[in-house]
Amino acid sequence: MAEPQEGTGRRGKRAAAGTGAGAEEPAEAERAGRRRPRSSQPAAEPRGTTVLHATISARPEPLPARFFDTKTTEPISFFLSGLEELLAWQPDTNDEFNVSAVPLAKRQPPLHSQRPRTLVCHDMRGGYIEDRFIQGSATRNPYVFYHWRYIDIFVYFSHHTVTIPPVCWTNAAHRNGVPVLGTFITEWTEGEKLCEAFLAGGEEAYGAVSEQLARIAQHYRFDGWLVNIENKLSAAAVRNLPPFLRQLTARVHSAVPGGLVIWYDSVLQNGTLTWQNELNEENRVFFDACDGLFTNYNWKKEHLERTCELAGSRRIDVYVGVDVFARGDVIGGGFDTDKSLSLIRQYGLSAAIFAPGWVYEHLGEENFLQNENRFWGLLAAYLPTHSICTLPLATSFSLGMGTSRFLDGKEEEAGPWYDLSAQEIQPLYPELEGRLSTSCCLQDAWCGGSSLRVQGTIPPGEEHVAIRLFSLQMPAPPKLFLTLLYKLEGLNPEELTVGLELTTWDSGTCYEGNVTSLPEPNGRHHPRFLPAPPPGLARLLAACNRGSHGWTSRCYELELQGCSLRDLSLLVSRHQPSAQETPFTCLLGEVRVLDTANVGATAPEVQSVTASQLWWQPGPEAGQLSLSLTLRWAFPPGRAAGFRILSQGARCRRAQTPVQFVGLAQGCLYRAVGLVVPRPAAGQSCQLELLVEPVLRSELPVDPDRWGRLVLVYSEPAGGVSWDGH
Repeated sequence: MAEPQEGTGRRGKRAAAGTGAGAEEPAEAERAGRRRPRSSQPAAEPRGTTVLHATISARPEPLPARFFDTKTTEPISFFLSGLEELLAWQPDTNDEFNVSAVPLAKRQPPLHSQRPRTLVCHDMRGGYIEDRFIQGSATRNPYVFYHWRYIDIFVYFSHHTVTIPPVCWTNAAHRNGVPVLGTFITEWTEGEKLCEAFLAGGEEAYGAVSEQLARIAQHYRFDGWLVNIENKLSAAAVRNLPPFLRQLTARVHSAVPGGLVIWYDSVLQNGTLTWQNELNEENRVFFDACDGLFTNYNWKKEHLERTCELAGSRRIDVYVGVDVFARGDVIGGGFDTDKSLSLIRQYGLSAAIFAPGWVYEHLGEENFLQNENRFWGLLAAYLPTHSICTLPLATSFSLGMGTSRFLDGKEEEAGPWYDLSAQEIQPLYPELEGRLSTSCCLQDAWCGGSSLRVQGTIPPGEEHVAIRLFSLQMPAPPKLFLTLLYKLEGLNPEELTVGLELTTWDSGTCYEGNVTSLPEPNGRHHPRFLPAPPPGLARLLAACNRGSHGWTSRCYELELQGCSLRDLSLLVSRHQPSAQETPFTCLLGEVRVLDTANVGATAPEVQSVTASQLWWQPGPEAGQLSLSLTLRWAFPPGRAAGFRILSQGARCRRAQTPVQFVGLAQGCLYRAVGLVVPRPAAGQSCQLELLVEPVLRSELPVDPDRWGRLVLVYSEPAGGVSWDGH
């Protein structure tokens, strides 16, 4: 990686000497106006700029195949096979892309509250398919999960020994407050041998495995493990299994705040492999050694009764398995999965929904989003929802996929894309048969790949209808600033008004405005519309006047005292009362709820942009090259929701080129792959400029002078460069 050097120009300027293929010492910037002193410090560039000189090489050093795709050098997620790979694992600078950059969001109620939980176990086609591409892919009609408000735990399952969840799943789940578990599995004859090696070997052997599993979860920033031993065990091995589970659980708890270890119902205390479909005396010893039991799927009512009685106060730590594919003798799967959940909830037990990707795999890709909403809508009555408990709340509802990519209501990039890390905070997706539906709209969006389509009717005699988007549970700050971007569709949209409604819990002590105001009798508050931001909030001007391409932008403020926020709803009203119902279709492009006290702070700068791992290839046409490189930069932790990587273009002579979108990064690194740049003539140098734009959690715009910049000046070596066949 290029090491930054402090420059002599204005504060924040950086230059870098590269260690990538063919990188040389930083050169003098042309705009300096005087020669560089012998100290090798670069001349002044715009603040936050790194200048790097590189020589084109046709033989770059290969990147490790575990961490990078061998054809494109795109960073990829990976698993570990066998005991040897697990014990040999060490953190590596090449696997930084696999480290989750999104901390686990807080929400209410917390995971360890005393209500039944819902676990989703994702098992699809062996795992590590399109989701292995960390920075996304051009997949058309991919599988996505977005009903995060209804679940408590997400497990990524595969049949590899150590399943490290692809980081895109951890990022998406964490952004929505859901912890993610990997899978440690042993199976068949090979599994017996593996277990004999680390369990029968005694405390030193199984201690090394538990330590490595805890270190892996800590390093990649996911939240624990599902342990699945699906092979018979020798007497020595099964004797050490409970202490192994206790040690693993303790180490995960120590290494990962809120970490979990869950045991799958498989082997018994005598070492035989016999699925029990319940908690009983044959497998209780494993349940007692960890945080929970995930039962097998072929249970009946009597299994639940016995489980409930034996679990006692830990009944919510039993996750009763429900196979959505309905394999074996089960109560219900597919669109009858609600039958299983209904029975499970009667006993106050938690549920483990296995392979809900059935919707995608069995019913097909074509109507997946519609079928997915139907599937989860049927289960909603048995899935307690979760509340957001921190501000800012800002979302454009993007699912992390699309048929195009939008920015400010305009198509920025055509073509399919899939990047779960770019999925934004998801709403509740309320449904009311015949009267209300919420769904994803891929055809039009404000930002990202999709908007939220809300369709419904205002009943006869009613003035408006409120559609609950988010459940909230937090003290209200003294003043809130809210923004809404929407687009009305259908007939006569001018007859409708769209706004936001906030409800509060404690209407008896909650005052809107000041204490001389009367409390709202029903705890419903309608924020005051702002034609323009008030004095002192000029920075929000751009946020209030952004409507374009048919989108309408609205800003509001609300002053509250002694209140606790409860729900955020979309309010659709009609101007005139009517004895007829009024249908409506509204696209939501963005919603934000901000604490006004926190929106005026100046955004930090992106600093120390560096480049490494340069990979030159022949371009698609004569006179062109293809360049891939890894960017790294510095930015204060927790301040950004992500980063947009942009290209100012590559040129071999002075000329202005339009800014182009390159990709999205979640943390402070990104691998730009396959950038097409002009090939310099002999004795000539060309210049590529890349930009790093921070996207704040509030999604308020950041001035371009606070973005990061990398200027790469590249040329061919004196003897020229040639590729075989070119």
